[in-house]
Amino acid sequence: MNKFLLNLPRLRTKIDSLIKLFMSKSIKIKKGFDIPLAGKAAMQTAEIAQPETFAIKPTDFHGMLRPKPMVAQGDNVKAGTPILFDGKNESVMYTAPVSGEIVEVKRGAKRKLLEIVILADKTMEYESFATHTISNLGDLSRESCQEAMLKSGVWPNIVQRPYGIIADHEATPKAIFISAFDSSPLAADYAYILKDEDKYFEAGVAILNKFTNKVHLGVDKNAEVSSLFSNVKGVQQNEFSGAHPAGNVGVQIHHIDPINKGDIVWTISPVGVVQIGKLFLEGKYDASRTIALTGSEVKNPQYYKTYTGACIGRFIADNLKSDHVRVIGGNILTGEQLNSKGHLGFFDNQITVIPEGDYHEFLGWITPTTKKLSVHRAFGLLSSFFPKKEYVLDTNFHGEERAFVQTGTFEKVMPMDILPMFLIKAIMVEDFEEMEALGIYEVIEEDVALCEFVDLSKHDIQAMLRQGLDLIQYS
Repeated sequence: MNKFLLNLPRLRTKIDSLIKLFMSKSIKIKKGFDIPLAGKAAMQTAEIAQPETFAIKPTDFHGMLRPKPMVAQGDNVKAGTPILFDGKNESVMYTAPVSGEIVEVKRGAKRKLLEIVILADKTMEYESFATHTISNLGDLSRESCQEAMLKSGVWPNIVQRPYGIIADHEATPKAIFISAFDSSPLAADYAYILKDEDKYFEAGVAILNKFTNKVHLGVDKNAEVSSLFSNVKGVQQNEFSGAHPAGNVGVQIHHIDPINKGDIVWTISPVGVVQIGKLFLEGKYDASRTIALTGSEVKNPQYYKTYTGACIGRFIADNLKSDHVRVIGGNILTGEQLNSKGHLGFFDNQITVIPEGDYHEFLGWITPTTKKLSVHRAFGLLSSFFPKKEYVLDTNFHGEERAFVQTGTFEKVMPMDILPMFLIKAIMVEDFEEMEALGIYEVIEEDVALCEFVDLSKHDIQAMLRQGLDLIQYS
């Protein structure tokens, strides 16, 4: 009897493993395209003096219609102090990532609120929230968890589909999806940036299970799965393999539990899950994160520890190969152009630096070369015959906006049962029925970013999709 009791924990572990194996799915993504850029971050974290300023930007949050600042220039705040809310949804607080002094409430045309800038303290101070242990998280109610998440600033990590907006706390999603890997160009490695955060990830998942009956975790089948993700309980683990956008949570949703009209699904990054875990275990809003400095124009691509909304100047100072570059907060497909005084977005774990492409090239694609990347085996672009080569790509469009004609190119890189060309055309003519029929509820900008990259007509596909999502949402 004693021997049986001693072996009981091991038996339970084996049973849990068998249940996960039975329930999980393995999916091979057959369409897509990997962009092999030079400048991947080395697996090392460099020491650097923290940036002086940090910012929170309402423009990072789709669906925020009436951002209202709760602070004024000169006010002092702690990490976790509410500084912003949406007049259309006053329950969700957007809080300071660091402690310090509010030095600017920046506005643009028509007094549009662009960002709230904080001059950070040398020593961090935090607002205090209730603390718990992993063992008693199960005793918490959804209501109490929700209240803590709304007040502390971790709630905006949860994005709702359709529309890609901050999740409605009054809704009940049919599932929550977490992608444990990012397949976008030069993306940060979640297993590395969240090293030793296992207990916080586990706690975050336990809290998310209060809001739904199913939490899905997508992992990379072709890579060794970190213990951070493989040992977590309360999730259905699904394996994905293939080219980008296999790591996009939207692609994973489409293949596991597609979104139909009337459905609500929530998504959250592993970084957001860890933030939730730290809130409940440590009683504070911890906006610390590890970011990857990447790109061909960076002398030493590597990782740095900082906080959400960091000013990028310190990371790129004396670390660029030239001054004629494009600095991007995020990846090259979906990121935002920044200057040396710009601040990272709320969801950014990466800075990418590539050459500026403001030049005209005679004959363009006709000239034989191996220096250009091409999705097509076009004449002259020999790069398609060297799949393992890393490329130095710049921002040049290599052409002007042209007629939006049917080419079949989009369908080659879209691993979803959606016809992106027809969907975008339906948006252009504001045909609501066609938009719905063609799957607009399943996609947001990142899901069509690769279509924009390969577009022979040089259209801003992501902006066009957002226009269609706004039309559907607000009409």
